Amino acid sequence: MSVEISFDALMPPAMANKATETGVRKASLDGASMLMLAVLAGAFIAMGAIFATTVSAGCASLPYGIVRLLSGLTFSIGLIMVIVAGSELFTGNNLIVMAFASGRITLSALLRNWIIVYLGNFLGSLATAYLMFLTKQYTFGNGAVGLTALNIGEAKTSLEFIQAIALGVFCNALVCIAVWMCFSARNTVDKILTIIPPISAFVAAGFEHSVANMYFIPMALFIKYMGAPKFFEAIQKTPADFPHLTWGNFFFANLLPVTIGNIIGGALMVGLVYWFIYLRQARQPSAKTTPGATQTEAVVHSR
Repeated sequence: MSVEISFDALMPPAMANKATETGVRKASLDGASMLMLAVLAGAFIAMGAIFATTVSAGCASLPYGIVRLLSGLTFSIGLIMVIVAGSELFTGNNLIVMAFASGRITLSALLRNWIIVYLGNFLGSLATAYLMFLTKQYTFGNGAVGLTALNIGEAKTSLEFIQAIALGVFCNALVCIAVWMCFSARNTVDKILTIIPPISAFVAAGFEHSVANMYFIPMALFIKYMGAPKFFEAIQKTPADFPHLTWGNFFFANLLPVTIGNIIGGALMVGLVYWFIYLRQARQPSAKTTPGATQTEAVVHSR
């Protein structure tokens, strides 16, 4: 019997099934692997943030929109590495809600993944930020890179609470759309070309990504509180010129509301919407997936 092999992109109904199976597999990872993959994702997103900060440094003479576009195009390398190299990113993992809504994993398995991955993303981003500070790369371009980092951190910690939530909603709607469209891909090139437009769009529009901010804001804080005096002389600024840039504002004025917005935008506006469209009629009884269970065990439990 001949087997038909297709190289065409998967259609949305098949993408929904693939997203569900991926969610089951991700929720079934053992804790140590999940944490290390999350640390990698935090570092990957941080590398995208480093690229975007460096490219946008010293671009004051260019139109605002062009600078934002350049930032978005360069930042997209972060999610490309997450998807192609393989790692666990909290914002993209909001789509695991499709496996939960389908009855393939339990609520505890979903929350376990989100909590461990969020923590790992934070550790990877923060470690990358500190290592970058030690490189003194912020002094490059006569301090232009560091000044850009400080301005980014000041702007992000100056947001109003509801504003930050709304910006987080739009951001992760686009991130999860990028991840969702990757489920249609047949090869690596497909995935890369699928990722770039939505990610460039969210950065260019100024939306807020919780994991990216785990790098952007700590990097700015390290520069503000530990930057070399010669650096501040070069940029003709003082730490007092960035009053909103504090650790308290990082956690409570940015990271908390942005995370809330990311969950709304990714889990509710993308994951549950596509589940409702393609999977709700095939919902299975709640799974008994436990931490460390294999994908096969999860499927057996769900039957």
